[in-house]
Amino acid sequence: MDTIIETERLILRPITLADKDDFFELDSNPKVHLFLGNKPVKTIEQSEAMILSILQQYKTNGLGRLAMIEKSTNAFIGWSGLKYEDYVRQEFNYYDIGYRLKEQFWGKGFATEAAIASLNFGFKDLKLKEIGAAALVNHTVSNKILKKIGLIPSGTFICNDELCNWYTKQNPYL
Repeated sequence: MDTIIETERLILRPITLADKDDFFELDSNPKVHLFLGNKPVKTIEQSEAMILSILQQYKTNGLGRLAMIEKSTNAFIGWSGLKYEDYVRQEFNYYDIGYRLKEQFWGKGFATEAAIASLNFGFKDLKLKEIGAAALVNHTVSNKILKKIGLIPSGTFICNDELCNWYTKQNPYL
């Protein structure tokens, strides 16, 4: 996959195995995993496995999460982007928008900026009909971001015994 998306402050580029240390830093932080099942990674091998899964998504689905790089510092600050989701909603598969940032980059608008760029890419370039997202009901920040980028609350569902809000957005360009 060779997708590169630029925003005012970010470069979104394909993830590589060279990102494993940054993935480990991101996903070993218990605060990052507070709303992700409280299962932070414990080994670099777990981070490598996650990256290999993303690389497989690139091959299988032609898209997947992208590394989020801060332009001004070239720092890896997390990931964002689209993926073809076949686990979260048992009833159907969908194109999911998501983001995950290292704690020191929270609250600076990076997730929103990357998510807007990802939506535009999905709708304008990939011509997807609809993009969905899920957030735990009590994950205030993620729910706020999804609403801010224009996703519409569309009910709730249970995933891994947790109540989640469901969001969708139709392609405005079709």
